[in-house]
Amino acid sequence: MSQWISSNLGYPRIGANREWKKALESFWAGKVSESDFLAELKGIRLGHLRLQQEKGINLIPVGDFSLYDHVLDTSTMFGIVPKRYGYEGGEVSLDTYYAMARGNDQAAASEMTKWFNTNYHYIVPELADANPSLTVNRPLHAYLEAKQELGIEGKPVLLGLYTFLKLSKGYANAELPSLVERFLPLYCEVLSELQQAGVQWVQIDEPSLVTDIPAEDWKQIERIYEELNKVAPELKIILQTYFEAVGDYEKVVSLPVQGIGLDLVHGGEANLEHLREYGFPEDKVLAAGLIDGRNIWRSDLTEHTQVIKELGKFVSPDRLIIQPSSSLLHTPVSLAKEDALLPVLRNSLAFAEEKLDEIQLLVNIAAEDENVIQEALAENRKALSELKTSVFRSNGTVREAVNNLDESSFVRKSDFSTRHAAQQKRFHLPILPTTTIGSFPQTAEVRKARRQWRNGQLDNQQYEAFVDEQTKEWIDIQEELGLDVLVHGEFERTDMVEFFGEKLGGFAFTAGGWVQSYGSRCVKPPIIFGDVVYQEPMTLRETVYAQSLTKKPVKGMLTGPVTILNWSFVRTDIPRSEVAYQIGLALREEVEALESAGIEMIQVDEPALREGLPLKKADHESYLTDSVKAFKLSTSSVNDTTQIHTHMCYCEFHDVIDSIEAMDADVISLETSRSHGELIENFKTQTYDKGIGLGVYDIHSPRVPSVEEMKEVVVSALDVLDPELFWINPDCGLKTRGKEETVAALRNMVAAAGEARNEIQVPSL
Repeated sequence: MSQWISSNLGYPRIGANREWKKALESFWAGKVSESDFLAELKGIRLGHLRLQQEKGINLIPVGDFSLYDHVLDTSTMFGIVPKRYGYEGGEVSLDTYYAMARGNDQAAASEMTKWFNTNYHYIVPELADANPSLTVNRPLHAYLEAKQELGIEGKPVLLGLYTFLKLSKGYANAELPSLVERFLPLYCEVLSELQQAGVQWVQIDEPSLVTDIPAEDWKQIERIYEELNKVAPELKIILQTYFEAVGDYEKVVSLPVQGIGLDLVHGGEANLEHLREYGFPEDKVLAAGLIDGRNIWRSDLTEHTQVIKELGKFVSPDRLIIQPSSSLLHTPVSLAKEDALLPVLRNSLAFAEEKLDEIQLLVNIAAEDENVIQEALAENRKALSELKTSVFRSNGTVREAVNNLDESSFVRKSDFSTRHAAQQKRFHLPILPTTTIGSFPQTAEVRKARRQWRNGQLDNQQYEAFVDEQTKEWIDIQEELGLDVLVHGEFERTDMVEFFGEKLGGFAFTAGGWVQSYGSRCVKPPIIFGDVVYQEPMTLRETVYAQSLTKKPVKGMLTGPVTILNWSFVRTDIPRSEVAYQIGLALREEVEALESAGIEMIQVDEPALREGLPLKKADHESYLTDSVKAFKLSTSSVNDTTQIHTHMCYCEFHDVIDSIEAMDADVISLETSRSHGELIENFKTQTYDKGIGLGVYDIHSPRVPSVEEMKEVVVSALDVLDPELFWINPDCGLKTRGKEETVAALRNMVAAAGEARNEIQVPSL
């Protein structure tokens, strides 16, 4: 039997020690020159390629590395730079590139949103008034670098034209054909130059092909690939899909390309059904995504071996590529530092490096000695079985609590109007009350103290005293600024999910399991590997202390069950909805503990609710129903006078507005400053009759907006929202900002609120 080909779709940029993140932040801080910065990134990039080469991967992706975001790379490659940045054509400078991502003193950053249903964020291309041109052939440069520096015959990666346009803003769908005609010659130029350079394989990523594709779009998709095939007939194109099964399977596999990449993990059963029903073209290669590119669990090699045998019915071994289900961008880099994990858990994990080993193991199965194969499969089965049968996955109390839930578990005691009246009487807030989302700057001093505490240099009493000192400082600052509802600042917390996972049973934490969220922002997702158990109060001490320092209300701050779920690596042996209910029950106990201690405003954040939305509309309802129920499970047992807040981050809110309302929170704040106008337009046709705050400034940028700028946001929102239900707040938490800019921005925000109150002339309540 011929040996199958191994391939990878993309590798984590950040480096095993987050070298990439540190390099970016040093450059932004002016600590290194541009030339030194680029040289350092080149070293990181080549190191990643060398590792894949050493692992034996046959088709190594090149061009997947980025200075910030691969969608932004595509925009700047084609000169898609909004006029506000002063761009005048040619190759885009680093200053302009990072201004688009982060903003600068002259212009706000471009909108950022979720990459499909992942926790990665991309910079949204703005096509209004676009005049595309090829400024630089990035895939070609990446290919030549790998070949010249390492002798690697790389596989250039390019974001497909259809997906690029569908991810963009600033045009109506009726304009899609004209946009295709404007961009298609540029894509043809890229591929033509790759062909001339001797490239053999190119990976064109089209994840949008797994979504619900409008029938009229297919003419454009077919036009794109017919033209690309015509201009570069010697180039072998793999049309790569991932994150779900393709819906229009017969149309996808009929496109004039040499290979089709299918995700056989997420949506895998549907893709297999397509293969069983329709077969696979004899003139194409099947790139089978068998290794999970989005989760950290070790693969079931026995199961995958059976799948490969079934694939043999449709393709011969010389037309089969074994690869991950998606780019490994979404996984941590290596298990090398994870010796502190329980052996039963560590033996069940595979990060990016280990996933490369799994790919090669599957590829070698056909050629290996039968005894070696059986030994590898037996070891794999043993590791997976030990976790499955462990005590961590058999908590009878938790399982019974979930099984005993009924409709009353998900319903507040009274409707919103009754609660709103009771809360207004309780809190006596002014019209347009001001607050923040939760966190305040995590300064070097805060990070140092936490590090010293974790290292044993500070004991618990010393660390708590430090946290209290920081809390008091920021309570005083909030009082001086004139904010109406305060927060304690979250100085004891590293990450909004990690903090809670560390205090709940069923979670585990890695030493180096970092993944990129956006730009240089990296997160270390918890691992939900067992049944989730509430063990003790998690936020009570700090919140009660903060409330003792002021007569103004202080919000208790929790992370919601769906966000904890979506921002964790989640066990796969039970339905995700069951895990969400387990988390919801645990948070319910914390909410009740806060309420009993006199904390009567409690914010349960769900920034990740929308990002978990399935990519196919047919699956939306069940996900949203389960998500809303999990949130309500955690918040519905409180009294009418206890005000429940929630917060959501960048997403297409119009997709989930009905579910947001069904969550029945008393106040919701939405992260919208980069796309505020679009949301206001949505509210002209969709009503929302509960408390709401639209972020009035972007916290992801160091820029401090003026009073007038923020007031304009408020005034425009009040054209479509009830002023008696409207709150004023920043876009998101302020953890990543500096103290000086935070105080300046909040001062302007409070001033903007005051001016808006005077102008609308609604008396304080």
